[in-house]
Amino acid sequence: MPSSREYLSFILEQLSDLKDITYKPMMGEFLIYYRGKLVGGIYDDRLLVKPVKSAVAYLPQAEYSLPYEGAKEMLLVDNVDDKAFLTGLFEAMYDDLPKPKMNKR
Repeated sequence: MPSSREYLSFILEQLSDLKDITYKPMMGEFLIYYRGKLVGGIYDDRLLVKPVKSAVAYLPQAEYSLPYEGAKEMLLVDNVDDKAFLTGLFEAMYDDLPKPKMNKR
């Protein structure tokens, strides 16, 4: 089931205190970027983030979930109603996220 624009809008509002949050639609789902780095995405109206060291530490009880069949596991963020918590998570993760790959054209 594709994710809804309403859920995307809700997550973007929760992250509105951060500068440079962007997203890309991808096959009915949404990839979420913070300051140009891929943090995770919205899959089936669930926020999933990359399991980088800082995210695992920030979300010690989080369960791992597949965004789609054949993908790598990601961390399910279930505390999306807490705006300060989400902002803190994204800020904590930023330094551990890989730099964007440049396209070779």
